[in-house]
Amino acid sequence: MKLLIDTHIFLWMNGESSKLSERFKEVSRSGEHDFHLSVGSVWEIQIKHQLGKLTLPLPLAELISKNQLENNIQLLPIELSHISNLSHLPPHHKDPFDRLIISQAMLEGMTIVTADHAFTAYSVSVIW
Repeated sequence: MKLLIDTHIFLWMNGESSKLSERFKEVSRSGEHDFHLSVGSVWEIQIKHQLGKLTLPLPLAELISKNQLENNIQLLPIELSHISNLSHLPPHHKDPFDRLIISQAMLEGMTIVTADHAFTAYSVSVIW
């Protein structure tokens, strides 16, 4: 299964692992799934860090590299089709980064890992 990790899940993996669900921990340990992080999430983290709303355990580039090596997380680029698809999404979720993640998951056939219940209003698979 191809899993797209929501931004807050990535941050919890790197500092607040006690917030992660048992289901996610089981899936992570299985070694059977491909984990992806949207470049949109990286962008969101950078913005929040720069605004002083988020403290990171490492510089962002190092944090991403560490997770690519240790957790085999692959970066998912933002494609024009992901952006174009946003016009087809109903306005259930107002956060632009979350809407992008939803669009990417829909077009790439991915399951989203998130604790955000608003994602379930869309036609995407969600695990938590």
